[in-house]
Amino acid sequence: MRLQVLGCSGGIGGSLGGPLVGERAGDSTADEAARQVEHDNPAVDTAGDSGGAAGREDAPRKLAAAGAGRGLRTGSGARMFRRADQLRTSSFLLDDDILIDAGTGVEDLTVAELVRIDHVFLSHSHLDHICALPLMIDSVGGSRKKPLVVHALQETIDALKAHIFNWVIWPDFTEIPHYDRPWMVFEPLTIGTAVVLGDRRIRPIAANHTVPALGFHLASPAGSIVYSGDTWPNGEFWRTVNGIKDLRYLIIENAFSNKEQDLAITAKHLYPIELSKQLANLRVEPEILITHLKPSDRELIAQEIQAWAGRFEPTILMTGQTLEI
Repeated sequence: MRLQVLGCSGGIGGSLGGPLVGERAGDSTADEAARQVEHDNPAVDTAGDSGGAAGREDAPRKLAAAGAGRGLRTGSGARMFRRADQLRTSSFLLDDDILIDAGTGVEDLTVAELVRIDHVFLSHSHLDHICALPLMIDSVGGSRKKPLVVHALQETIDALKAHIFNWVIWPDFTEIPHYDRPWMVFEPLTIGTAVVLGDRRIRPIAANHTVPALGFHLASPAGSIVYSGDTWPNGEFWRTVNGIKDLRYLIIENAFSNKEQDLAITAKHLYPIELSKQLANLRVEPEILITHLKPSDRELIAQEIQAWAGRFEPTILMTGQTLEI
C-alpha cells in the first residue's frame, strides 16, 4: 500500500515562489532546492534527521519536514516537485485508484492519473477538502468506463448535492450524461464500517469538527495508516487508534498556532498545546506526521509544535512525500 501526499496544507500559496523544479537521475537540482528551502525556512529541517534530540532540554532541534525534496515521477522519467513552500490543500492518493480527500493537490495529477481513480473518500464537506472533485469529474468523466464512486457521510453527500452539484454552482454529475449512466455516484459511509477494495480496507473513524466529519484508518496486510481529517479532541478517535497494533503512520492535524487558540477552539482544530495533550493519549508507536498547518503561521506553528510536542518526535508532512506500507 502506497499513500502519496498530493496536498497537506491548511491553505494555498507559497512564501518563496519560484517555478517547478525537475530532477533526473544524477541531477543535483532537487538537492539544491531542498537546501534552499532549509536556508529560507530555518524552522524546517529538510534532512528529516532527529538526531535523537527530541525531548532533551540540552539538545534542541529543528522540527523535521518529512519528505522534503521528494517528488512526483513523470512519464519521461524526470522527477518533478514543487518547492516545499508551494502549498496544496488536503488530498492523498492511495495506490493509483483511491483518493482520500480532494483538495487542491489533485490539480498536480495528469489526466491519465485522474482517469485511474475509481474511488474518492471525503472526510467532510469543507471546501479545502472537496474543491477539486467537481473539476476532476468534469475533466475525465467522459473517459471513464464506470462511474466515479464518492464515499462520504450522508451529511456530506447532502451538502455536496445542495451546494455544489446543484446546477447553479456546478452540474449534477449523478445525472450526466443520463440517470442510468452517470459519471458519479455517491456511497454513504458509516463510522466503524470498512469499505474493502481488494486487500485494502478503508475504515471511517470518529472526528469532531464544526460539520459532520470523520477520519480514516487505511489498512493492508502489511500495516496501517491513520488520517485524522480535521478534528478537535475526541476520545473515540484515540480508542480506535490505540486498538490498531500494526499502525505505521499517524497523520494528525494542527491548523493553528497557540496565539490563535481561541479561533482554533471555535473552528474545532488543534493547536500545539492541545496537540501535545492529545498525543499523550497515544499507546501505540507510529511515526507521527503533522498536517493542515495554516500558511500565514506555518513557521511559527512548526516551532511551537517542537516546543510543546517535540518529545513525540513529530515531523511536518510535505507535498510529494510517499508513505510505503
